[in-house]
Amino acid sequence: MEGGSGVVNRILKDIRMFDDNISSVESMLGEERKKDTGLGETRLKRIEYILKLSRMYRSDSSSFLEKGDTDTSFSCISYAHGLLDAMRELLNGDVFENRKEDREGK
Repeated sequence: MEGGSGVVNRILKDIRMFDDNISSVESMLGEERKKDTGLGETRLKRIEYILKLSRMYRSDSSSFLEKGDTDTSFSCISYAHGLLDAMRELLNGDVFENRKEDREGK
């Protein structure tokens, strides 16, 4: 991957998407804490730690992008998105439902 404007724009778009999506995961985690759904305190703390890691990868992505290292920047933001997907699955269990419906509807 080279640092052309298309790649940079893609990374910036992915960073914005991450920033938009992290709030939904934070809300879901807050709801789980309120509901006491049986996930258990240890598991919730682990999910909070994964949330922290996802923020760190997002931050790393910006830092690498500023340095012109688009390969590492893209890897970091992609990993951050993957962590968000995993947390949604752990908290809500339906992260892939829309994709499943799309496949079944075709």
